[in-house]
Amino acid sequence: MKKPRLEAIEFIRGISMLGVIGIHIGSAYLGQHLTPEAPGNAHLVALLEIFTRFSVPIFFFISAFGLFYNLDMAKPFVYKDFLKRRYKAVVVPYVVWSLFYILHYCVLWQDFGPLRLITILYDLFFGLANYQLYFMVLLIWFYLLMPIWVWAVRRLNISRLALLLVFQIAINYYLCFMWNAWAVENPYLKPFAMYHLNYWVIHYVFIFLLGGYLAVNMDKFMTFMENYRGGIVAFFWLSLAGHLGYYYYLLHSKGYTPLEGVNTAHQLCPTGIIYTLGACLFFFTIFTIWRLPDRLKPVLSLLGKHSYFMYLAHPVAITYISLYYEHIGLRIHAFTAVVMYFQVVIFTLLAAVLMRRLGEIIPVINKATIGIYPKKTA
Repeated sequence: MKKPRLEAIEFIRGISMLGVIGIHIGSAYLGQHLTPEAPGNAHLVALLEIFTRFSVPIFFFISAFGLFYNLDMAKPFVYKDFLKRRYKAVVVPYVVWSLFYILHYCVLWQDFGPLRLITILYDLFFGLANYQLYFMVLLIWFYLLMPIWVWAVRRLNISRLALLLVFQIAINYYLCFMWNAWAVENPYLKPFAMYHLNYWVIHYVFIFLLGGYLAVNMDKFMTFMENYRGGIVAFFWLSLAGHLGYYYYLLHSKGYTPLEGVNTAHQLCPTGIIYTLGACLFFFTIFTIWRLPDRLKPVLSLLGKHSYFMYLAHPVAITYISLYYEHIGLRIHAFTAVVMYFQVVIFTLLAAVLMRRLGEIIPVINKATIGIYPKKTA
């Protein structure tokens, strides 16, 4: 029997995509505020870069949730069929968008050196064609290791999840703050160490398995959300306060600049991991248990439907809006950063809607850009 559709997954995709755009707008803003005399507005950076830090890991959560929600755990896992579906949905769009960005920047900056085959293969393996594509590489590795995750989810319980959370905090702290990847001297091994954030699934294994575990135990999860909705909301706000508090502590007690604070108080630091957990439970609860305003649901559905294209395409909008600002001599200040954020969201949403409709006429467009194939008719 087919399980009922969960709107929460689609809604969270849209919210996460908005958060990712915020992070990259924050990076563009910080790129023009790097001096000690003008480090940028710390509160705006907190909104764009700290509040939104759940965005990338929550994508892994809902990806795993969707996979395991539609997986019959009582039947043998057919790895070949799974990879075939994921290849169409993720690998093809990843390669297409990577090649697009490589060619796009070669033409834009009139530098055709990256078009060498070895450079293209290097960029594809590590997800270096553009700054948001590393997520796709991590997702592909999660898919390649899917038999391990199926085996693990079948054996998970709350106690083991708690131990896994402790392990996740410890291993991320070591890899992010104690291990120096740049110290690897072997020229062949150094890239694998330098870009470990781009393909080491160990950084996000807890949140991925949490999504799988909750999907398999959906009935218990629903009961938990209904009985403890108040505690879930409180936990979310407390975890957000803790993550923001760590950021402001770095600024005011350690003397960090906003850029240094962002590079330390990220989603893989201890407060970031706890905040991600709080965000996963919070958003799933409000989108599943609570009654949302009638006018809000179509907006969330629209953003969720087109979040994949927007995620993949939004750097194009950021690039050209930034170039336009530079052309007219406009620096990205706090107000212009906010304006730029809404410009990027609107432009990429319109582009996503247009391309989806065009792809319905020319199916190869949707196949190549977002892995959507026409439904087979009987």
